[in-house]
Amino acid sequence: MTEFTLDADIGAPAEMIFDLITDFGGQDRWLARSSSFRGTTLLTDGPVALGTRYRESDPFGIRNGTVTEFERPVKVIFRQPMSLRLHAGTIDVTVAYTLTPAGRSTHVTRVVTLGIPRSLRLIQPLLVRAFRTESTRTLVALKAHADQQPG
Repeated sequence: MTEFTLDADIGAPAEMIFDLITDFGGQDRWLARSSSFRGTTLLTDGPVALGTRYRESDPFGIRNGTVTEFERPVKVIFRQPMSLRLHAGTIDVTVAYTLTPAGRSTHVTRVVTLGIPRSLRLIQPLLVRAFRTESTRTLVALKAHADQQPG
């Protein structure tokens, strides 16, 4: 398993940040599409909650995700195994957000855990770099959007 952690102090309440993270239908308000992220499709009806299922695709494969922890407004965990195209294997991806209120701001920690199959070990550094780049982009976009919101 490979794990990396990203942090940001965001000038917004934890409740608002949590709602932004878990509003799959509204992600396009703050997170632009990229070569790695083309949006999220809900597979479960209703608002995002524990057990919600969703799908994300990119040029390398499809992530079929599930919300495995949901503790508003302090923690949400997404497990989203990525089935790679051309039957190259599955990368076990877990993304965990922890939100810690700190006065008028919130400290956000994003931990990404990757289980990369043995068959892909030679390109593991490239895969980790791609996931880290997209995770950084996501956290920067979340901060930029939330910091702009009124109180």
